[in-house]
Formats: sequence, structure tokens, C-alpha cells
Amino acid sequence: MTRRRRPLPRILSTVLLTIAAVGFAFPFYFMLVGAFQKNPTNSPSSLIPTTGWTFDNFVAIDSRIDLVGSLVNSLIFTAGVLLGTVVFGLLAGYAIARLDFRGRGVIWVLMLLVQMVPFQLLMIPLYVQITRNYGLGDSYLGMILPFLINTTAVFIFTQFFKALPAEIFEAARIDGAGEIRLLTSVALPLIRPVLVTVVLVTFIGP
Repeated sequence: MTRRRRPLPRILSTVLLTIAAVGFAFPFYFMLVGAFQKNPTNSPSSLIPTTGWTFDNFVAIDSRIDLVGSLVNSLIFTAGVLLGTVVFGLLAGYAIARLDFRGRGVIWVLMLLVQMVPFQLLMIPLYVQITRNYGLGDSYLGMILPFLINTTAVFIFTQFFKALPAEIFEAARIDGAGEIRLLTSVALPLIRPVLVTVVLVTFIGP
């Protein structure tokens, strides 16, 4: 007879994941509650407010800064960075993992070296290059261009493309599929969880 698996580990993992999820969502809840309070405080009693709800805080912010314009700018910047990260990350990750070309190892090493350089060291050179050389200062393209390719996303895509069975790609090539067809129809459906992970990781920065 096979022993039934005890539900205790599953219950324990569920409890721990629930606690972690609550801890992750708590700052957003605290921020939301404080935004609608007349006198927001850091006291424990403010976590479950019963009175003092107001929309005046949003009116005050909008009177001081262009709130809608700032949100639109953030949306355009974030969408541009996400689009570039996903498109170029997929193409570069697939090429490094599945294509055999000269210099592939050198590109892989250079990409890893770029990840070791703190972004703070690149801020001023990037700003000078974008504004003086390209003339893209104070523009959406000037903000998006330095973040258009994310080496972390390329690294993640490359590792997961390498983990896929080579037989799948060989069978598709025998059927006449090109590299773009292999990427979109064969590889991409198999790495959807990775795609979501890359989007979430990239979204945090912008």
C-alpha cells in the first residue's frame, strides 16, 4: 500500500507563502490608506482608519505638479523600456543560446562584464552621449534609449533557451522552419513564465 502524503508540508508552505504575499503587499496597502487620509500618520491605528477619508490630497498634488502629465510620461517611458527589453532580450538571448557564430563566447563574456559595472558610473557618460552626441536631451527617446537593452534580461533568456531540448529545434528545422519561426512558434511558448519574470523584474526599475 502506498502511504498517503501528509498535508502538513503543503499547509505549511501555503501559510508561509501567504505571509510572504501579505508582507509584500503591505507597503502598497499602507501607501493607499495614507493617500486617502486627512492626517496620515505612522501609528498602528492608522492601518485600519475609520474616519478622515478625503480626496483633497490628490487635489493638492495636482495643484502643485502636473500629476496626469507625470503619469503619462512614466507610462511612455516604462512601456518603451519594457518593449525594448523584451524584443532585444529575446533576440539576443536566442542568438547566444541557439545560434553558432564566431565571437559568441566573447559577446557572452562582455555581457557578463557589463553587469558588473555599477550604473552610477555610467550615468554621466550616458547623459553626455545622449544630449551632446545624439541631441536627444529632454525627449522620450533620450530617456528610453539607455535602457533599451537590459543585460539581465538577455542573461535570463539565454539560460532558459539553453535549457530547452535541442531535439525540438532540430525537428523544426527539418520541417523547414526558419530561425524567426523557431523563436516565435517553438521557443517562445515554452518560456512564457520566464517572459513574465523578465517583465516584472524590468518593470520595477522604470
